[in-house]
Amino acid sequence: MTWNPGTYLAFADQRTRPAADLLARVPGENPARVIDLGCGPGNSTALLAARWPGAGLEGLDSSAEMLTQARASGVPAGWVQADLASWSPAAPYDVIYSNATFQWVPDQGVLLPRLMSFLRPGGVLAFQVPVNFNAPSHVLLWETAADRRWKDKLSGIRETERGLPERYYDILRPHAVTLDIWQTEYLQVMEGEDAVYRWVSGTALRPYVQALDNAERAAFITAYKTKLNTAYPRRADGVTLFPFQRLFVVATKA
Repeated sequence: MTWNPGTYLAFADQRTRPAADLLARVPGENPARVIDLGCGPGNSTALLAARWPGAGLEGLDSSAEMLTQARASGVPAGWVQADLASWSPAAPYDVIYSNATFQWVPDQGVLLPRLMSFLRPGGVLAFQVPVNFNAPSHVLLWETAADRRWKDKLSGIRETERGLPERYYDILRPHAVTLDIWQTEYLQVMEGEDAVYRWVSGTALRPYVQALDNAERAAFITAYKTKLNTAYPRRADGVTLFPFQRLFVVATKA
C-alpha cells in the first residue's frame, strides 16, 4: 500500500492534536534515545524534538513517500525505513512513541511485548490508536466494499486491528510497572466539501481504492461519498462535524 503525505496532512492540526495529548502524559525529563514509530511525514516527530531537543531522535516508517516528506520537514531526526512488524533496534530506547500506527500492525499480543523489550529499565512505551470502527465512516466503508460490483476484489483486504483497553492492559501488564490507559472523543470541526471523505482518503480508504481499477474506483468513491455526506451532512455554517474516538496507552517498564 502506498501513502500520500499531502492527503494525510490536509488535516494536519486534527491529526497532530492527539499526538500532543499523548506526549503530554509521557514522563521523562532527559531521555537519551527516543523513536517515533510510524512517523509519517514527521508531524509527530516534531513534537518529540521540541520537548527533548537533546535526545537522539529517530523516526521510523515503512513508506518511502512519507519519509521523503519527513526528511524535508527540517526536524532534527534520523529517518529509518523499516517494517515495524519485523523491526529490531541495535540498542534500547528510553522512549518508544507511536501516533496512530499500531492499528496497521497485526499480532499485537506479540508486537507490544517485543517493543517493551526494546526499552531500557524505566523506559516508556506510549501510543495512541483510532477506535472509531463503529462510526458511520467505517461502517459505510465496509458496506460499500460489500457491493457485488467489486466485492471479490476487496474481500481480501485485512481489517485494521481493533484496539481495546482491556486487551492492551492484559498484554502489557506483565511487562509494565505502571499503565495509563484512556479514551478521548474529539469533535472534529472540518471545513470544505466532502470533508469526511477527504479525511478517510488519507488513511482507511487507501487499501480499498488501490485494489480497484480506474472505472471501479470512481464508482466506488461516488457511492461511498454519497453515503458519507448523508451520515455527516455539511451544516448551515459550512462545516462538517466528525466525532472521532482515540485510545491512548502509556506503559513504563519495570
